[in-house]
Amino acid sequence: MKINTLLFDLDGTLINTNELIISSFLHTLEHYYPGQYKRADVGEFIGPPLFDTFVNIDEEKVEEMIKTYREHNLTHHDELVTEYEGVYETIERLHQKGYKLGIVTTKMRHTVNMGLKLTKLDQFFDVVVTLDDVQHAKPDAEPVLKALEQLGSTPEDAIMVGDNHHDILAGKNAGTKTAGVGWALKGVDYLKKYHPDYILEHMDDLFEIIGAEQE
Repeated sequence: MKINTLLFDLDGTLINTNELIISSFLHTLEHYYPGQYKRADVGEFIGPPLFDTFVNIDEEKVEEMIKTYREHNLTHHDELVTEYEGVYETIERLHQKGYKLGIVTTKMRHTVNMGLKLTKLDQFFDVVVTLDDVQHAKPDAEPVLKALEQLGSTPEDAIMVGDNHHDILAGKNAGTKTAGVGWALKGVDYLKKYHPDYILEHMDDLFEIIGAEQE
């Protein structure tokens, strides 16, 4: 069956929030554990929900650390978030062609809305499934299946696009096609370990994958 539904992760896939996330983790960890964490240490924290990361560091201070992280993240959001080349144009074109578009993210809705509004991508997505909307975050299939249900699509109709193994595994667990993005912070070799169906070098590679000619 031809793909008519495209689901996207947000951070690191549609918008470049890497510097914002890294600085928010470093700010938080420096506050609680001065001198113990460097930039190279926080890459593994990108992707999972904040609770999952901080509970493994200090389960007594999880909520406090999340609060510190979010305060820094919100304060510096607009100055540190940037766009990836070609994303806006590709998403706009897919929208114009009538494809069903959704976002599946482990972020809270408020910060998701901030990023979409800042990059003007908010106008193109029919469905946005955030951490607030599910019991089980990616790599569980629940958020992907929820987005598909809201879009009136089936897994066979869809592809899940992301920059992290959580995205690829969530798509596989839900039964969709999967694509990793070549601009992922952790690199293409890392993504290939999880066997996505496709690797995108540029977002407009999607047109060929789904059989839609780019005009």
